[in-house]
Amino acid sequence: MTPHAAAEPDRPHEATLWGYVRVAASAALLALVAALAAAVIVVPAITHSVPLTVLTQSMEPKLPPGTLLIVRPVDPAVIQIGDVVTYQIRSGEPDVITHRVIGVGVNSNGERIFTLQGDNNSAPDPDPVREAQVQGRLWYSVPYVGWVNNLVSGHTRSTLVLVFAGALFLYAAWAIGTGLRDKRKRPATP
Repeated sequence: MTPHAAAEPDRPHEATLWGYVRVAASAALLALVAALAAAVIVVPAITHSVPLTVLTQSMEPKLPPGTLLIVRPVDPAVIQIGDVVTYQIRSGEPDVITHRVIGVGVNSNGERIFTLQGDNNSAPDPDPVREAQVQGRLWYSVPYVGWVNNLVSGHTRSTLVLVFAGALFLYAAWAIGTGLRDKRKRPATP
């Protein structure tokens, strides 16, 4: 028998239980990251929704601080008691509040007005909210992701995208280089 015939076949990636577990965990993590990216980036962009972060405890326990809210534009005529809506505090200013509608009425001009209150607040918001102030209705929320959204905004987001893209290119180059090196090391089979 020649030395090659007695040697074990070349198996660069041995099929073990640990190997399967690592592949399954990697696939699950990739699927989770892809689903999260779709929920917080792709879907809001396509539907013209706005991602907002809960900063206070006023909507606890269902919407604690750090929750990412996806607020979808809505016709104020369809807003009902029980809806969670985001409204602009003062016209022309970016500050908004997201609270639950506890009352719907009509003002002296015939315009619908809303009484809102945070789920964790003991009293309604002090001023009625006019239709023009309503920015949208809560579509869905993702717990804890709001903190990341706040950290990764504006200039920071641009920098992180470049760093992440660079890291992916470096990883791809490393993977290709490792594959080529391993291919050169393998003896040619007759």
